[in-house]
Amino acid sequence: MNDLKRWEENDITKRWPKHTIAAGPRHTLALASDGTVMAVGDNKYGQCDVSGWQEIVEVAAGNVHMATNTGNAHSIGLVSNGTVAAVGWNKHDQCNVNNWHDMIAVAAGWRCSIGLKSDGTVVAVGRNVEGQCNVNGWRDMVAVAAGDWHTIGLTSDGTAESVGNNRYGQCMVKSWRKIVAVAAGYLHTVGLKSDGTVMAVGGNKHGQCDVDGWSEMVAIAAGSYHTIGLVSNGTVVAVGGNKHGQCDVSGWHDIVAVAAGCAHTLGLKSDGTMVAVGDNEYGQCDVNGWRGIQLPGN
Repeated sequence: MNDLKRWEENDITKRWPKHTIAAGPRHTLALASDGTVMAVGDNKYGQCDVSGWQEIVEVAAGNVHMATNTGNAHSIGLVSNGTVAAVGWNKHDQCNVNNWHDMIAVAAGWRCSIGLKSDGTVVAVGRNVEGQCNVNGWRDMVAVAAGDWHTIGLTSDGTAESVGNNRYGQCMVKSWRKIVAVAAGYLHTVGLKSDGTVMAVGGNKHGQCDVDGWSEMVAIAAGSYHTIGLVSNGTVVAVGGNKHGQCDVSGWHDIVAVAAGCAHTLGLKSDGTMVAVGDNEYGQCDVNGWRGIQLPGN
């Protein structure tokens, strides 16, 4: 849970902990310590069919905003050998990742998948109507994040790049400096700075960008209309839409990682168990019995 320290390391493959939990629109993924993956929630498109996955080191779940929360989702798994596995909705070829290799990180948007290679370049497949897959020219990247219609890349010098829909200013990240982590929601983008403060741009109708007072943060997550921050003491803060209770995290403690879906929020505890709040119509919050989840950075 020491993202700020990791930012000072030289090896970009180890600089940030892998995402071992992920929240989609109606489903949840978690990476077990043995390299297998658990999933709960809506499985209409097979997005939870991960029981055969092995030697996984990171997971990502394609999201969708609440206005069109139809369950169209996919799941991505980064394999220890640098290849990538994918299941779920594939109407726009967002699961066509079989030829990817040398990957060190993955991200999943609404209808696209993003892969970060060990040489700092980025690849993308899926819907590109808004230009969210136009990442071919990116270099020196160390992290990626995918929103519904936009993609964010974090460079080795702590600046950020963006492509895709910018209707609400969610891609206005050029002026950001000393960034150590990025997260992308439906229409907003969040950046964690090396001093533990947080920046946000984009749509703010629900207050999802009201992060100015946050400090001592070590991780961030962005849902459709809410933003989550993990504090260095293991507690969690949240702003934004709370229609389903997805921001009711004030009682959480001993948290080492967070993830935000369309309208639910996940927390990974230091003992390898999980907590969840928010929309549970499809059982996406039914994680109470899960044990042995891989801790980030381990």
